[in-house]
Amino acid sequence: MKFELTVLGCGSAVPTSVRNSAAQVLNVLERHFLIDCAEATQLQLRRFHIPYTKINHIFISHLHGDHFLGLFGLLSTLSLQNRKGEIHLYADERLKKILDFQFGIMNMKLSYTLVFHALSRKQELLYEDDLLTVESFPLKHRYDAPASGFLFREKERLRTIRRDMVDAWEVPIAFMQNIKRGEDFVTKDGRVVANRQLTLPAPAPRSYAYMSDTVYREEFAEYVRGVDLLYHEATYGRGFAHLAKETFHSTAEQAAMLAKKADVGKLLLGHFSSRYPTSELLLDEAIAIFSNTFVCHDGDVFDVPYKKI
Repeated sequence: MKFELTVLGCGSAVPTSVRNSAAQVLNVLERHFLIDCAEATQLQLRRFHIPYTKINHIFISHLHGDHFLGLFGLLSTLSLQNRKGEIHLYADERLKKILDFQFGIMNMKLSYTLVFHALSRKQELLYEDDLLTVESFPLKHRYDAPASGFLFREKERLRTIRRDMVDAWEVPIAFMQNIKRGEDFVTKDGRVVANRQLTLPAPAPRSYAYMSDTVYREEFAEYVRGVDLLYHEATYGRGFAHLAKETFHSTAEQAAMLAKKADVGKLLLGHFSSRYPTSELLLDEAIAIFSNTFVCHDGDVFDVPYKKI
């Protein structure tokens, strides 16, 4: 049962020969979500063999070019391929005006329906199905580009049937769903069989949070408390902390401080400034604060496994 993140771009505003700008695909139980869409994202999707035709939901954190300038090309390509299924786009309401203008100038009509969902400046539920929820939450970036983070979380699963035990107690098939939901079983002669004898606990729901771009705020830890995998921008090292403050970004140390305060399982750093040819320095600074820290590279895949019971 997949819960897998593929990094399409780990660079910041200026792409390099080895780092594209921000874009990721999260595969949750074969639901494919695109998070940000920098230039050349559709090339990265092909390069890393992502089934981009299966992407039905796109989340744009904010309206800076390194997070959305690849969107028009991707949407256009999908239309050229005669896509029919809806695409849901979640973003700052101004993005709709930009897309309407672009498509209008080109007199272009998409082959599919593009459903736009405007993000608010508050924590809110964006998407829900029987297995998953997606929430947004406000971050603090430049005044001209309000930014949002995104939290993807599995729902609680039903308990797992112990086949040997339900057979031994002759539990009828019609009662199996009740057993999965945690009910005890009462035999024909009135004996109560505790649910824990008949089932095993379901795996804990897995979760992933995306935070880029933002200044460090201690209170933001509450949005992502306890998540299994946190992606947090680390544009600068401590040597450029002043520049991080001026540009409303975070340092690697600040990302680690937030991960520690939020008690996350694993921290993933990205959105690196092009002034850093490698990310070792940023990793070293973060790992001194939060040991379970990793850096990402374009094409990296990170799996969020079920926790052992």
